[in-house]
Amino acid sequence: MPSTQRDYYEVLSVERTVDGEEIKRAYRRLAMKYHPDRNPGDAEAEVKFKECAEAYEVLSDPEKRARYDRFGHEGLRGGGAAAHDFSRMDVTDIFSMFSDIFGGGGGGFGGGMGGRGGGQARGYDLETEVQITLEDVLKGCEEEVEFTRLDLCDRCTGTGAKPGTKPVKCKTCDGQGRVQQSGLGGMFRMVTNCPACGGRGQVVKEFCEACRGKGRQPKKRTLSVRIPPGVSDGQAVRIRGEGEPAPTVGGEGVRGDLHVVVRVQDHPLFKREGDHLIMEMPIGFTQAALGAELEVTTLDGKQKLTIARGTQHGSILRVQEAGLPSLRTGRRGDLLVVTKIEIPRKMTAQQEKLLREFAATENHDVLPESQGFWKKMKDALRKDG
Repeated sequence: MPSTQRDYYEVLSVERTVDGEEIKRAYRRLAMKYHPDRNPGDAEAEVKFKECAEAYEVLSDPEKRARYDRFGHEGLRGGGAAAHDFSRMDVTDIFSMFSDIFGGGGGGFGGGMGGRGGGQARGYDLETEVQITLEDVLKGCEEEVEFTRLDLCDRCTGTGAKPGTKPVKCKTCDGQGRVQQSGLGGMFRMVTNCPACGGRGQVVKEFCEACRGKGRQPKKRTLSVRIPPGVSDGQAVRIRGEGEPAPTVGGEGVRGDLHVVVRVQDHPLFKREGDHLIMEMPIGFTQAALGAELEVTTLDGKQKLTIARGTQHGSILRVQEAGLPSLRTGRRGDLLVVTKIEIPRKMTAQQEKLLREFAATENHDVLPESQGFWKKMKDALRKDG
């Protein structure tokens, strides 16, 4: 049965209409924020971390999400559709459930701290954003990103100990970084970070003055990131090893990754539909009726476009391979031109004469050539009376 009664969309800070990828990104961002290793001793952060995991476990499953959208929390009770009770689960168990989000070895949150086992310790992943244009999507680009990460202290090289001293093995966990607790008469065991050393397996007796014993300092870093052609809004480029160092003494282990989320700016002319571009183009009614050859704007410049005789308002004309490249194959989509027939608001006397002659051939009723202001006023008053 669900352990929280808060709205799951509210927990993840997303709208009810978002897709699965946006839910995944929202959960990953909040899991990084509230992870207990980043908030040692903060019981509230651990509760929020587990609450986010519970919300993601439901909203990432199409069937459970549909039941939740229709019936709320009651829809998750019974029938095999209930969410796990994350309030009783260990953080490691949560990571094992969602390893597809965070990757192997603890998912980028330190897969094996201080002898925890299961491979090398791994640092936190980080996320930042970059803004690009549709022109950048067409050709790809190099973008400079600046971000801040907790990096090894220059003075103590990440040990947290005063230069000239060394950390010592934690007596509480015997250097393992993890302790076990039993509950319900020994019916289950819960493994948690050691409260004495915070999961490091070692404790510092004399603190480094520069980092106050933390072994880490916030540092700004600037990178040039290659954005490939065809990237979509919301997709991320992963830069391996540009995250934070492993949360071990001295940072021994594997650095996390940096995820650069791409945001594509709106374009004044084009709308994107996959690899295709859509553009509305106004044409005159005579061009639509008689046909014409026009120049159309594309991301590459101008191209010729033939308007066939009898083109109707809203017709779609296709310019082959004038869209965006596929991220996988490089093959370009098309430009779809939607015709918008413009009716002139003002005409010369000759234009009106010719148009009336044309209307006469169609046998269509039109207003007479001249209607004075006072006649229009009298007609309006007569209707109101």
